Amino acid sequence: MVVQSYRHRFDLVLGDPAYEAVEQRLSAQPVITVPTITFDGADDGVRPPADASAHAARFSGPRSHRVVPGVGHNMPQEVPQVFADAVLELVPALRAGRS
Repeated sequence: MVVQSYRHRFDLVLGDPAYEAVEQRLSAQPVITVPTITFDGADDGVRPPADASAHAARFSGPRSHRVVPGVGHNMPQEVPQVFADAVLELVPALRAGRS
């Protein structure tokens, strides 16, 4: 299953028809409106870092996109402090949104 998933992501094979309904539901998700920080690891072996504009249409609220040097595909595990700091950076903005 994992190998199929990666082959599908790289457009090497068609997706598994059993998951087509899930894929359609995921692609129909609403735009993200809350303050957001997105990351790419500069050394991601799964896919290269993307320009911030690559997924900009999925966000309507404030968003910061960061490419982190020396990090691969699993940022929370590889640099947990960087990840935790980003979460804490968002807390004031999220609290302000509730007021």
